[in-house]
Order: sequence, then structure tokens, then C-alpha cells
Amino acid sequence: MRHVETHPGSRGRRGPRTLRGRDRGALLAVSAAAVLSLTASGCVVVHGEREVLPSATRAEAAKALEQFTAAYNKADAAYDGSLDAEHTTGALGAIDAARLKAGKANNPGGNPQHTPLVLSDVTYTIPKKAGWPRWFVADAKSNKGGSARWVLVFTRDDLSEPWQAAYLTLVAPGALPEFSEDADGWARDVPADAPELAVPPRDMSKEYATYLKSGGDTFKDGAYTTTLRTTRAKNSTKPGLVQQYIDESLTDGDFAPLALRTADGGALVFFSTHHYVKQTAAAGASVPAPNQSVRALTTGEIKQSLTMEFVANGIALDPATVGGKVTVLSRLEGLTGAKGE
Repeated sequence: MRHVETHPGSRGRRGPRTLRGRDRGALLAVSAAAVLSLTASGCVVVHGEREVLPSATRAEAAKALEQFTAAYNKADAAYDGSLDAEHTTGALGAIDAARLKAGKANNPGGNPQHTPLVLSDVTYTIPKKAGWPRWFVADAKSNKGGSARWVLVFTRDDLSEPWQAAYLTLVAPGALPEFSEDADGWARDVPADAPELAVPPRDMSKEYATYLKSGGDTFKDGAYTTTLRTTRAKNSTKPGLVQQYIDESLTDGDFAPLALRTADGGALVFFSTHHYVKQTAAAGASVPAPNQSVRALTTGEIKQSLTMEFVANGIALDPATVGGKVTVLSRLEGLTGAKGE
């Protein structure tokens, strides 16, 4: 009989919702090793951090999505972030927490426009890998967001922890690539430092932030690259107002990138980025009045400037060609804070 012994991964589990204080996760206690089964002498001990195993069964993945959806609906109806805090983390957790905080400030009694989220026609892509984090992708039809499909990435760092949704992006039906799978249908995880790709997954956030600032040849033209840079350039200077952009990589803890091998040898990379937009009014002018959600998340008094903070999660097609161009398939950005001065 087989005795499976698992150990926590090396990633420090961050608080599921917070963006600032990135070292706080190091202070959290890591659970003791979980024992799946006990038996008599003669057992073979397999260490979970070394054994190549599917990240989850398909039944476990379906259960995780079900639990997330139920928690998400409760939190959205009440505008109460504590109700789904255990089921979100990373970029999605930061965006969702801020959204619920703003909603509560503006509607203390709850969400008057709440409509329960319904996810259907779900496809699960589960990588077989060693070590932590274990993770999988759920691609689902949704009753929100029009025809776009919801693509969620769930992660966990230990068997004692719940599955948490770390990434959420919206993609057009059929936009995701075909994934490489083994004979049993398990997907293949791509190491963060994979050298054969145009951009190693660990560098995707940094490269994208650099591109937004300076341009370059790393990314193909598209809505989230050339078009976004053009829109920013148009908005940067208006009569009486200067708008500045600061873009940063975001790769620590549960914001770390994750990647799946595609059938053509490339990778689909999930990554996060951190952004600031600062509006500064000229003397005698004023910053445009922010909407209710921005005001609810603003500290300080808006006199001459307003700095808004955003977190974004994206999906990129990373070709297996050094020097090739990366395609950003989707990007979802959310306001997480603001400061008036």
C-alpha cells in the first residue's frame, strides 16, 4: 500500500485579498504536513512536492468551481468581501476585494442590482506536475459578460487549504489554444524559467510593463498592446490636465505567473501587472470628478491631483521561438485604490 506524504510548497501564502504588504505572507504559519493515508509497515513514502501528479481530480476541480461560485454570489449580493475571501487570491482577489469595498461604501444594504453568477459548459484543464502550487484552469460559459467565456485559474499551496481563484479573464469563444496533454488527458505545466519560449513565464509581467512604458518588439499588435499605448498617448495631455502612467511587474506569492504547454510547443501564460494613473490639474483647473467607485476607494483630499491604482491579470500566447512575438489574448483590470492630493 502506498503512503502519500505531502509538504507545503515554497510559495508563502499571502493574505488572499491584499496587494500591499507583500512580505506579510511570510509571517503566516504554514500548515503541518498532511497525511492522506496511514498503513502498516512496508509502505512506500512518496513526497508530494517531488511526485509528478495531477493537480486535482476533475471532480475536485468541479467542486472548487462550485464553491467559488456560491461564495462569489453571497459576497456580491451583500457587498461583503469576507464572504468569498477564502475562495479568491492573487490578482482576482485584489480586484474583487476593492470592488466589494466600494460597493459596500455606496450601498451599505447590499447590491441592489445583484444577479447570481451562473457558470456552465465548463472545460477543465488540469496540469500534471510536481511540487506546489497545484493549479488548474476552468473555462466556462457565463451569464455575465456577453458572449465572452470566463477563464479562471485556481491554485492552492497545501492539501489543507481551499482552492482559490487567482486569475480571471474573459476570452472570446474558441480563442484559447489547444493544449498539450499526456495519454490520460492531463495538461503539462511549463516551468517559470522555460528558456525555449519567446519570453520565460517569470519575465512576462516585467516585459509587459516595460512594453507599456516604452514600446518595443516583444508583443504583437492588438487591443492590449499597440491600441492601449495609442489610447494612453491621446489621454496623456488634455487642456488643463496631465495624465501620467506608471506600470510595474507583479510576480510575488499568489501573483506569480502560471503557464500551460500548448500543442504547438509554446505556452499559455497567466500573469499579473500593477499600474498607477495620476491625473494632475494645471493651476486654476481641477481634476475631473471621479465616479462613486473611485471616491469610495480614495484616501486624502482631491485638490490638485488624483492617483488611481490598478491590478490587471492577463493571458498571453508565448511562442516556442526565441525572438518570436507574444500575443496578449485577454486582459482584465480593476481599480484597487486611489489617493487625492
